[in-house]
Amino acid sequence: MTQPAAETFPPDAPPPGSYALDPTRSTVRADVKAMFGLFTVHGTFRLTSGQVIIAAEPGQSSVRATLEAASYASGNAKRDADVRSPGMLDAQGFPEIIFTGQGARRDGADWVLTGSVTAHGTPVPAQVRVIGVRPGGEGAGSAGSVRFQATARLDRTSFGVTRKKGMVGRMVTVVIEAVGQPS
Repeated sequence: MTQPAAETFPPDAPPPGSYALDPTRSTVRADVKAMFGLFTVHGTFRLTSGQVIIAAEPGQSSVRATLEAASYASGNAKRDADVRSPGMLDAQGFPEIIFTGQGARRDGADWVLTGSVTAHGTPVPAQVRVIGVRPGGEGAGSAGSVRFQATARLDRTSFGVTRKKGMVGRMVTVVIEAVGQPS
């Protein structure tokens, strides 16, 4: 009986290696339904640090990314203060939101990393769907860089953030666009 072929990244994938995420060239958006689902609030967080390891064998790849909870911004100062407050993210008590993941596996055209997100002091299992990884980036210093695009869907109540039911939706869609430099 023959063994199935080991999963590999496509030939146009970035070379294996360690990539430090560049906070100045990366964005993290969090979208949530509001007002009983009538509209979507788009907010952003600042990436403070991160590292992606692309291994020759996808199952050995890993990622760690840290966001600043107090950086949440939606363009509405009252809403932003409310989201950062002790009743929601408690950014003062829990200043970081951290994703760690290990083991990329193919899921259709995308790759999935399974790990956990720690927010509001609570680690919760999570999956990040990598919808794009490509060599290069825009702007100065892009030689050897890698652009990552990924999404995750998180249930805010899993982190103990249960305030404002109905006014703030339960599910949060996170969209990450990050640029990594070889490290």
